[in-house]
Amino acid sequence: MATKRDYYEILGVDKKASADEIKKEYRKLAMKYHPDKNNSPDAEEKFKEISEAYAVLSDQNKRQQYDQFGHAGIDQRYSQEDIFRSVNFEDIFGDMGSGGFGRGGSIFDVIFGGRGRRGGPQRGSDLLSELTINFEDAVFGKSVNIEVPRSETCDVCKGSGAKPGTSPKSCSTCGGSGQVSRTQNTPFGRFMTTSTCSTCRGEGKVIDTPCTACHGSGSVHKKRKIEVKIPPGVDTGSRLRIAGEGESGTRGGPPGDLFVDIYVRPHKIFTRHGNDILMEATISFAQAALGDEIEVPTLNGNVMMKIPAGTQNGRVFRLKGKGVAGLHTSGKGDQHVKIRVDVPTKLNDKQKELLREFAEASGDNIRSKGIFEKIKDKI
Repeated sequence: MATKRDYYEILGVDKKASADEIKKEYRKLAMKYHPDKNNSPDAEEKFKEISEAYAVLSDQNKRQQYDQFGHAGIDQRYSQEDIFRSVNFEDIFGDMGSGGFGRGGSIFDVIFGGRGRRGGPQRGSDLLSELTINFEDAVFGKSVNIEVPRSETCDVCKGSGAKPGTSPKSCSTCGGSGQVSRTQNTPFGRFMTTSTCSTCRGEGKVIDTPCTACHGSGSVHKKRKIEVKIPPGVDTGSRLRIAGEGESGTRGGPPGDLFVDIYVRPHKIFTRHGNDILMEATISFAQAALGDEIEVPTLNGNVMMKIPAGTQNGRVFRLKGKGVAGLHTSGKGDQHVKIRVDVPTKLNDKQKELLREFAEASGDNIRSKGIFEKIKDKI
């Protein structure tokens, strides 16, 4: 697979370029390389390239993902259709519109390969669902069934929209093209623009006897249980793509995709930071001063961790490889254990006497400051 060029380089703009600057450069390049205005063999590919660059850099969220992760941040998160969904080409080309080029081919027709005819197969829409999972499921992965409402191809008419035994007829208004055309003069020359046929609504065909199951739409709404395989390492904000589980296509087109946004419930012990996890462990003053070995919970069960003599309050110990497996990287993060020293608040007479002896042996003047305050100063 060929390496993609940098989006900023494609449009010839600086990485700090404003939205208006990016839009201006794209419009100039789009007018230059649209295949209906440029007959060079590589014009269409260049047009697709600059259109994709603009679609990403003109969207604040996509631009942020690209700036942080490069092409991987876009390719792994968005489908090709999703990249272009938020782009308003009508706004970019003004009165010309997105279909204002010589052979009636819209910008989307050029990008997705359906130029010159809108009545052909159409890909189904993508769907977005949300899923809240437990901390452990995010760490180790799990398969979960979710119920998704969506449109599916009608089983009765097989998507034709016509009652079984009948067939749709070609639209007499548009001649089956699904579009009507008109010619207009613009500052850039004489162009032919197209619009959807109002008779057949762009289908190119009309149905005299609709299917009674789908009422002529060719699709029915159903709730479908879909298995979502959660990979180990996902976190809140992760988006999973399940190919082909979106809305059904029309006129024989493929279905869209299902995207699932993940939300992870907080854990009562662990806090996640990237692939590392953080927790706190409480030890006594004696354990901190003399040292000990304590049992610490991890994602894979309890382990013994050594506490060196003289451990101070707030010290952090690292358990290497006890964190979370990376979603897009190999290896695991670490577990960090922050120590909290528990200073006693109620002592019996013997404990007090022993602490006074300890203080005197340490050269502390317990009359000028309370013994508990002195202990707190040392930890």
